[in-house]
Amino acid sequence: MANVTMYSTAVCPYCIRAEMLLKQRGVTEIQKIRIDIDPTQRDAMMQRTGRRTVPQLFIGDTHVGGYDDLAALDRAGKLEALLAG
Repeated sequence: MANVTMYSTAVCPYCIRAEMLLKQRGVTEIQKIRIDIDPTQRDAMMQRTGRRTVPQLFIGDTHVGGYDDLAALDRAGKLEALLAG
């Protein structure tokens, strides 16, 4: 299974929903980077993604985007293949 990285904050409902969806698809481990605890990580996230909002998700080296992007990928039937690597 591919590595999953999620930029998030403590009180982000979309981060919680993204994590729930990923777990439903068999992901057991998500590397969470809390940008509310370490502001330098917010800068790194913005540099890496060009976006300011959380969650920002990476599956392997592929930037998926936010929760809406993740859910759309799942609806299209492409999420599980991406997770499989």
